[in-house]
Amino acid sequence: MAKDINPKCKQCRRVGEKLFLKGERCQSIKCGIIKRNYPPGFHGPKGASRTTNFGMQLKEKQKAKKQYGLMEKQFKLSFAKAKKQKGNTGENFLKILESRLDNVIYRLGFASSRVQARQLVNHGHFTVNGRKVNIPSFIVKTGDIIKIKSNKIKSNYFRGIAETLKKKELPGWLNLEATEMSGKILHQPNVAEMKSNFNVQMIIEFYSK
Repeated sequence: MAKDINPKCKQCRRVGEKLFLKGERCQSIKCGIIKRNYPPGFHGPKGASRTTNFGMQLKEKQKAKKQYGLMEKQFKLSFAKAKKQKGNTGENFLKILESRLDNVIYRLGFASSRVQARQLVNHGHFTVNGRKVNIPSFIVKTGDIIKIKSNKIKSNYFRGIAETLKKKELPGWLNLEATEMSGKILHQPNVAEMKSNFNVQMIIEFYSK
């Protein structure tokens, strides 16, 4: 499976803002945006360059793609799927991205970043409705119940996050039973609750050319 192996802090610096790709490190003074708030490159800080409309559209696409940890082919296929669905393409696209299993694991607080969530899913730590699912792109639906596998729940990692789960703030479309280490999809993601830091309309315009 293809993945972006470029340094995470450099990816954030390239788009000019935090994408929260490294979990707790992004909240600390070690964050690349705090230490070196300019694009990566041999020559160091440079003056701001003029950005074209195409450049702004590309930047928004890159922000969304890197934030959700997708390669170009995966990202484009998700957009094509959203375009075929009825309703607003932008809303459909955001719902698909948010409904991915790796993103849901991150939103529930079982992982500190989407990168870590993807790794946990790949290693088969979770079940959906009682069945093991190890595909990060698996799309969850209303009523689905996500649980940590019974033989993994007593691992040092999951015992370590048990207390933080009780304080986790969740979007309204998710419910978390911290003591049981399980989450439930209450309804489809609400676009108003997503608070995305990228302009989905610009992504639509980018792929409409």
